[in-house]
This record gives sequence, C-alpha cells and structure tokens, in this order.
Amino acid sequence: MSYIVLARKYRPRNFTEMVGQEHVVQALSNALTQQRLHHAYLFTGTRGVGKTTVSRILAKSLNCQGPDGQGGITATPCGVCQACQDIDTGRFVDYTELDAASNRGVDEVQQLLEQAVYKPVQGRFKVFMIDEVHMLTNTAFNAMLKTLEEPPEYLKFVLATTDPQKVPVTVLSRCLQFNLRPMAPETVLEHLVRVLAAEQVPAELPALRLLARAARGSMRDALSLTDQAIAFGSGQLQEAAVRLMLGAVDRSHVFRLLEALARGDGKTVVDMAELLRLHGVSAAATLEDMSAILQRMAVLQAVPERASAAIESQDPDEAETARLAALLPADETQLLYSICLHGRAELGLAPDEYAALTMVLLRLLAFKPATPVAATAMPSAAVPVATPVQTAAPIARPSPAPPAPPPLPSPALPPPPPPPVLTAPAPVAPPAGPLPWEDAPPAPPTPAPVAAPTAPTLAIEATPATALAPVAPSVPPAASAAPAETSTALDDHWASVVQALVAAEAITALARELALQSQLVACTETQWCLRTERASLNQPVARERLTSALQAAGHQLTELQIEQGPTNDTPARRQTATEQARQAQAQATVLADARVQTWMRDFAAHIVPGSIKPG
Repeated sequence: MSYIVLARKYRPRNFTEMVGQEHVVQALSNALTQQRLHHAYLFTGTRGVGKTTVSRILAKSLNCQGPDGQGGITATPCGVCQACQDIDTGRFVDYTELDAASNRGVDEVQQLLEQAVYKPVQGRFKVFMIDEVHMLTNTAFNAMLKTLEEPPEYLKFVLATTDPQKVPVTVLSRCLQFNLRPMAPETVLEHLVRVLAAEQVPAELPALRLLARAARGSMRDALSLTDQAIAFGSGQLQEAAVRLMLGAVDRSHVFRLLEALARGDGKTVVDMAELLRLHGVSAAATLEDMSAILQRMAVLQAVPERASAAIESQDPDEAETARLAALLPADETQLLYSICLHGRAELGLAPDEYAALTMVLLRLLAFKPATPVAATAMPSAAVPVATPVQTAAPIARPSPAPPAPPPLPSPALPPPPPPPVLTAPAPVAPPAGPLPWEDAPPAPPTPAPVAAPTAPTLAIEATPATALAPVAPSVPPAASAAPAETSTALDDHWASVVQALVAAEAITALARELALQSQLVACTETQWCLRTERASLNQPVARERLTSALQAAGHQLTELQIEQGPTNDTPARRQTATEQARQAQAQATVLADARVQTWMRDFAAHIVPGSIKPG
C-alpha cells in the first residue's frame, strides 16, 4: 500500500477535528443546527488553513444520511454513510470541485452552471465548490452572477480564495464571507504532538517548535515539513537535524546578540556576526528572529504581568526573552525593532548580505544612548593623552627631575628624548616671568601644561614595562564617582551577598538581574527591603526565587520586600565601576610604556579606540 502523506492522512473529517478556526466552526455549526442555510459561502485565508476542508465538511453536513439512512442536515456528519464516504474519496456525483486556476474561462463556468438545472442524483443538495475563485476572468464572473444570486433551492455555492481583494464586489455581496485565520505556533505545536503520537514517531519538543514557527500559520505546511523532517532524521525528529534542514538560526546566537546590544558590547556583536558568517546562517533569518524576539520583549515591557508567566513557561526562549526585557529599556527596544525591520530591506542592496548584517548591528550600537559602560571604550575618556609628536623638543622642567634610566636597546631606533609631562585636568595659572620655552616653535591652541606647587603632576619616564606596575591615576572621572564613596554598611553587605550568589550560580535570569540592580535599604533579622529603579524587575517569580536563594545561603529572612525608587549604590553599579577602573588601568599602562611612546612619536602610530582590553 502506498504511503499517504500526513497532510492528507490527518485532514479533518468533521468540525470537531478542526483546529485553530473556532470562529468559523461555531458559525457554521449553529447555522446547520438551526437550519438557517445560505445559498453561497466564501472562505478566505492563506494557504493550508482549511478552506477546502471546511467546504467538504459542509457538503457532508448537508448530505449526511446517518448510519441508519434516516439522518438529516446535521453539524456532526456521521462519516460512515455512503454520502460521507463518497465525498471524502471525491466520488460523490452531487459534489463538484472546480479549480479556477486552470479553468478560469467563461466556457468552463457555463459548463458548470448547465448542471445547476438538474436536481441532485444521490444527495440532498448539489454543492459547487470553486477553488481559487479570484483567478476567474471578468467574463466568467459575469456569467455566474445571476445563478449565484438566485440559485435553485437544492444548489449551494462554496467559493474559496487566498486573495479576496481580486474578487468583484458584486460576487462578495452575494456570499457569506468567512475569514480563516493563520494558526498560532502554539496551536500548530499541539497538533503536531498529537499527530506524531499517533504515528509513534519520537520527537524532541524544541524540534517541533522549530517546525511550528517555520509553518508560518499553515497547518498543511507544518505537516509537510514534518514529513520531510522524519525522512531527514531517519524516522525521528531531533532539534539539530531539524535546524539543519530548515537552515534556521539558533536562537541562542540571537539572544547573545541582543544581550551584547543591551550592554553596548561592540566586540561581541562583531564576533557574533562573523560566527554567523562561518556557519552560513541566513542574515535575513537572523534579523527576522531578532525582530520577533524584540516584539515579544516590547509586549513584556508594556505588560509586566506577562513576564511571570513567561518565566514559568516550559519554553526556555520565553524565560530568556523575559530576562532580556528587564535588561533593555522600552525605548531602546522599540528603536532596535524598527532598525531590524528596515535592515531586512537593505540586505539585497549590499554586495554581501553578511556585511549588510554587520552594518545593521553596528547601526543598532551607533544609535544606542550613551551609557557609562560605553563611555570607557575610548582611551581618551580615561586618561588625558598628550601626543609626543607635537613636542619633539625636550621641555625644560621648572624643578630638576631625577635622571631617566637608559632606554631599551634598539639598533634601529635612536634613544628617545624625555617624554612630556602629563598634568591633571584642573586649570593652572601660569607663573610670572618669561617661560623657558618662549623661543620654541608655537604650541598648539590647547594650553601647555605647567607644573605648579598646588597642581599634582604625573611624570611618565621611559622605563621598562616591567617597572610600570604602580601607575596611580588609572580611574577616569566617571569611575571616581563610584558608589563606594557614599556606600553604607548595608550596601557593602548586599554587594558581598549578591557576589556570592552569582558566583555560586544560585540565581539566574530575572532573579539575578533583580539582585544586581537593587539596593538594600533596610534589613532586620527576618525582613529585608530592596529598592530598584525598574518596575519590570519586580516580578513575583523573580522575588520568590531570590528569597529562596537567600534562605538557602543561610540568611534567616522570611520576607523580602521590593520597592521602586531611585538607587545610588547597587551591585551592578559597583561592577561597572570596577570594570571602568580596570579599563582605565589597562589604558594607562599601555600609554605609559616607553616603546608605545616611541612608536607614537617616531612613526605617528595611534591606538585604535576600543582595542585596549584589561587582562
């Protein structure tokens, strides 16, 4: 016996088996039960949502004779009488299906209408089903208008189309119109689980989610893709095989991209774009998945009550989406969504789609509002830099300085002159009297640094790199205002507690973000009160998980209260200040290196912004 594909084998035989079209089933069932039958029906919708299936079930309901042959019009056809079986197999003489895509002329329509004058042979009603009716010519439409408006009492018209806008309004006005909606991925997933259980095919749930999303609302497409996946996976459905077959993007890559964009990490964004290139992942699919996740994030940000349900969902993508929704402000989410949508239209204009993808991702970073973390990417923001090339001549110091040690031996480079003095950014009044360098060439427009007794200075000598460990001014102005200056004992205690929980991986996802972005404002033996600036973090599930983690860590608290308000010292801010200090220390170490200064002076070298990273 030949194999029957799943889309045909599991085609619904009655209204109770229909999925995802409850609004159409309810209207038709009530009309059949109350005997309020129209003479013409128009079913519209995208491919694979059940237009032809509904027409066949309607024809069976009109002509069902019941198991005993005494049945009448019913909303639940028996499926065992001769009429029901003949309609299912396509042999019922009073049910005619016309494909208007290949029979679109007036002659074919006239041949069909000639049969309307004859009464039914076997059934109770004649049913003319015209599929893809929008393909008929204007002459064919005009030929059927009169019969469609006033058919014989035993004749019913059923029209189906995927493009109702091309159907003349004169035809639309003569029909009851039902719009069959695209099916939600959850509905498709539930049906695939039932079908594969009946087929006894082992399947992984993430693989079925991929198939449900790839079907794009069409149940027939979902079942056809399932057939293909079963053959591809040699009788079983595994996520890796289905993803390879569909060429789908691993959503973990998309989540990493969105998290890097939320934190302003340009290096990770570029690295992920190169990784997608190496794996041959479609750039359009990447932007499409990013748009879908950003849309879900915007919903969770607008309706925080749904975040709890998303965290408790069995779908890991929902929990990760909820965590990212708490990280990214709502206005940035809207901006990223808009850029991703417009970026998909630009992929075809670029010579390389991966280059276009990289540019779209970098555009997301370029339009991101400035944050303290992003400000540390430029070396000039951390340490004042004086270009040695502009002051090649030695500068006389007001006070004698200890002799500099000999430079590193290099046969190709001459001994470098003493480097210039770097002063603090505070303005200093020039001393009275002539300056030692008045006879020197004119200086740049910026005021030259001058040593004064009240102004602290930092002299960088040409010493080997191994002796540069104790360089002092390594913290930029932004990091000097770290929360540690105004921290309290509660802040220090909370920072140590959160650091221990994160290190032990006792808190993850939204609970971890709640702990990192909260400040401990009150603490008793059994009650702790935290304050956070983002209402989206204050979710019951996150609060319960944080409470359980604190209790498991040995803290004797019974109630954890969360309030919304301004904070000035949180573990997240301390982490940011620490990263800024390490970044500034790394920049100062590199800029103070004698070889780096020599290259900058003699070869006009410069440091690429963002290339210095702490070890």
